[in-house]
Amino acid sequence: MFSVEKLGEEIAVLAMHIDAATHRLLECVRQFDEECGWAAQGAVSCAAWLCWRIGLDPATAREKVRVARALGKLPAIDGALKVGKLSYAKVRALTRVATPETDAQLLELAMVATGAQLERLCRGYRGALVADNALPLAERSVRRRDLPGGMVKLEIVLLPDEADLVLRALDRAREVGHTDKRVSADARNCDEGHANVSAETPESEFPSRADGVVALAESYLAGNVATGNGGERFQVMLHVDQDPLAPDGVLAGTLDDGTPVSAEALRRVACDCGLVAVRGDGEGLNIGHRSRSIPPAIRRVLALRDRGCCFPGCAHSRFLHGHHIRHWLHGGETSVDNLALLCTRHHHLVHEGGWSVARTAEGQLVFTAPDGRALPPVPARETGEDSLVFLHEWAEERGVDLGGDANLPLWDGTRPDYDWAVGAMLLNLAG
Repeated sequence: MFSVEKLGEEIAVLAMHIDAATHRLLECVRQFDEECGWAAQGAVSCAAWLCWRIGLDPATAREKVRVARALGKLPAIDGALKVGKLSYAKVRALTRVATPETDAQLLELAMVATGAQLERLCRGYRGALVADNALPLAERSVRRRDLPGGMVKLEIVLLPDEADLVLRALDRAREVGHTDKRVSADARNCDEGHANVSAETPESEFPSRADGVVALAESYLAGNVATGNGGERFQVMLHVDQDPLAPDGVLAGTLDDGTPVSAEALRRVACDCGLVAVRGDGEGLNIGHRSRSIPPAIRRVLALRDRGCCFPGCAHSRFLHGHHIRHWLHGGETSVDNLALLCTRHHHLVHEGGWSVARTAEGQLVFTAPDGRALPPVPARETGEDSLVFLHEWAEERGVDLGGDANLPLWDGTRPDYDWAVGAMLLNLAG
């Protein structure tokens, strides 16, 4: 007869096995990173290699590398993860605040707290430490998140003086050229629904700070045109093609990254922009050996065809260089067939790092390492054993006991006083 209790116990035991296996994964990642194994395979970083080889997203890959590096200096926390007593989520929270001096004490706290409680405690402790010390420059960031309705959320983390500078620039951009414009009630309602700014700057007014962001970007790009790169660099490309879900003749637009663009947005952009028709993949577009510089027409075709750096596993889509597969000095032509887009890192690898690239008769690019080993376009994968059998055998070989309640929090059910707990952490750990 089916037992919910047994199912719950199996979940707990499986979680311990996974956490113990995660320890070995992080141990391997740390060693792989220290020995620069990723560089030998042409990746720009260990995180980039993880994205390519094991299918992690960039944020998760960077976090794995961060935790792996931190565990090498935290023996107590590292040992607890190794035997499945700590979850990876707990370890991730601990490694944001732990030091070799506080390692053992924080482990005692982690063994008592639940995952949610520990996350909150570490966040509070970290915030208290930051308030008493210099602001962490490493936390400055710009992140993009695509929202379900098609909008895009940009999150910017800056130092206070930097944030004030940006906001002043946004307010100035709002003023220039927009003083007498107004928007409809529908647009105002939409703006109010998506904005979250201070009361001193109501987003229901036009122009809003969102309008200021766009105006600021437009004015900067208009006044800073890059030269000497063989073509335009600052442009937004819309790819227009038959909508697969609509009758013949109905067009659909997408951005370079595949984000769909609504029909109305497409019509709006087409009102005052230049339109360039590109058919096929630009085969035959060629200026021969007359010039090494790549003209705008060929650069546009390269951007449409390659959509980013051509090196296997590289996700870079900006600051790209047009690389002559057969060098121009050796008689190579400036043609679509003899060019490929590479990011700065991989362009240097091909020219100074001993790597080479060739195009096959089928049009596929083959990158070869300095030792003559060809890098496959996608990682080769092998069929593994049954996961449960493998994990049990792995634990037995290392003498790790993953049974029972090894990962059960010792919390007694008392309602936590987080302010008191953070104060105690500051007193006992930071002193």
